[in-house]
Amino acid sequence: GGEHGITLPLLRALSKRLGRPVALLHFDAHVDTWPTNFGQAYAHGSVFYHAIREGLVDPTRMIQLGIRSPVQREVWDWTLQQGVTVLSAQDLHASTPGAVAQQVRRVLGDGPAYLSFDVDALDPAFAPGTGTPVAGGLSSREALAVLRRLGGLKLVGGDVVEVAPPYDHADITAIAASTVAMYYIGLL
Repeated sequence: GGEHGITLPLLRALSKRLGRPVALLHFDAHVDTWPTNFGQAYAHGSVFYHAIREGLVDPTRMIQLGIRSPVQREVWDWTLQQGVTVLSAQDLHASTPGAVAQQVRRVLGDGPAYLSFDVDALDPAFAPGTGTPVAGGLSSREALAVLRRLGGLKLVGGDVVEVAPPYDHADITAIAASTVAMYYIGLL
């Protein structure tokens, strides 16, 4: 779907339906835990700040993969203080897909989990069609290799966000995003 702001109402509906917070697997270049984003209380950079504050996700069962954008110290510290596990793009580059998948499993546990995949988790070489590209990201191969190893998770919802067709040369980003969505369906 569209920009990352769509995730918050999806998590609200899912939490209401399940009657409890969910675990969260979040691929992104950005933490998206800013209290405000460019002066807006509700925007694509604040979605998980609100999800944590509203009790929609359990931050101790939340893992972010591919983070590499600059972030203010107070936002970074708040995110970690909530119990969120953050693996930077550099962490993933230095590891293996199997080791990353094992850590994802440890953090998410056996309960219901939501997958949110922002295409800017991928390096702009693999996903140029996004509004907030950040160099040094994951390759499509790396991201898909982690996803392939996550069978058996109790996924109860998901999204693939931040594809911007006007910036997408030769549908490179759309192909990557649709493949991630296909892998998500396969995991179900």
